[in-house]
Amino acid sequence: MRLLALDPALRNCGYAILEKEGSKVCAVDYGVIRNKAQLSMPVCLVELHRHIDALIRLHSPAECAVEGLIYVQNTRTAITLGAARGSALLAAAQHGLPIYEYPPRRVKQAVVGRGGAQKAQIGYMVRMLLGLAETPPADAADALAIGLTHYQMHSSPLAALRGNCPL
Repeated sequence: MRLLALDPALRNCGYAILEKEGSKVCAVDYGVIRNKAQLSMPVCLVELHRHIDALIRLHSPAECAVEGLIYVQNTRTAITLGAARGSALLAAAQHGLPIYEYPPRRVKQAVVGRGGAQKAQIGYMVRMLLGLAETPPADAADALAIGLTHYQMHSSPLAALRGNCPL
């Protein structure tokens, strides 16, 4: 089963395409969609949508997993993150992908074993778990971790009891 995992953000949106066969998970593609600082928010949103749409067309994932909403004190930051998230989710929804959401602490717990793990720890563990040659950029590592969390949550015998339903 092929999965698109996203760590949505306006300027640096992490993405990963993961594939699971049996108990083996491999990273098919991963990276960061980067929007330059001089681009306006609407242009960035269009670019995010366009890139994610292209990834879906190229890799044909069956599902999408995203990081859940995070608490931010700055209203402007919350609006910007919400807009980026909406653009990313729209691209997945237009392709009919079921979308699953995982809180940041759960992702860290699943990959590192601690809900308060640091970015460097996530990158290191993702590299080890997937057998990557190098540690991915932080935003890509987050997307890979979200994908690994999705597979972990759905391979457990208790997954049906957890209520991990798509959004």
